[in-house]
Amino acid sequence: MPRPRSLTTRQIAAAALAVIDRDGLPALSMRTVAAELDRRTMALYRYVEDREELECLVVDLALGPVLDRAAREPAAPSPRARLLALLDLMREAVGAHPGVLPLAVRHHGGCLPALRWREWLLEALADAGLDAPRRAAALHALVAYVIGELELEHQAAAAAASAADPGGPLVPETFPLLSAALAARAATDPARAFTDGARTVLDGLGIR
Repeated sequence: MPRPRSLTTRQIAAAALAVIDRDGLPALSMRTVAAELDRRTMALYRYVEDREELECLVVDLALGPVLDRAAREPAAPSPRARLLALLDLMREAVGAHPGVLPLAVRHHGGCLPALRWREWLLEALADAGLDAPRRAAALHALVAYVIGELELEHQAAAAAASAADPGGPLVPETFPLLSAALAARAATDPARAFTDGARTVLDGLGIR
């Protein structure tokens, strides 16, 4: 019998990402990834220690384009423009694989692309003149904005359906401002809405 070909951790991560993209994050397991690769489940443990390591590999692969594009593209001319570009890079990377967002949040402290991205944000914030305490606060605000905005964006269809339900709690006569705000948001291109929100956050941080 021929010996099965060896795997790489990148192949395993790609298979796991395919499972998430197709069937959602709840479907991710060592068993489903092994099936994606046409291998026995136990064979994966030669390459990946456990579910935790598998998740980290997936996050590294999904966010890898952040490093790739940042390395290829010329730096923006101002700290504000650099910050907007970095936020958009993360939106695009996670937006390509929205099911990975909970993993990216869970493993952001041990994922090289996420760590490098935050370092670049801090460099731009330093160039904008923020001291260390303000940089820390600004970083937290920007990361929280990206996470929250991506969650809202990729839950938008379900939220819109719920809001449109005549029996739902969002009655325009009772919540006129909220109804108008949600309608305006639904009519706005998601990329533009993300950038508009990011600009508002940067305005609040005094980065103009």
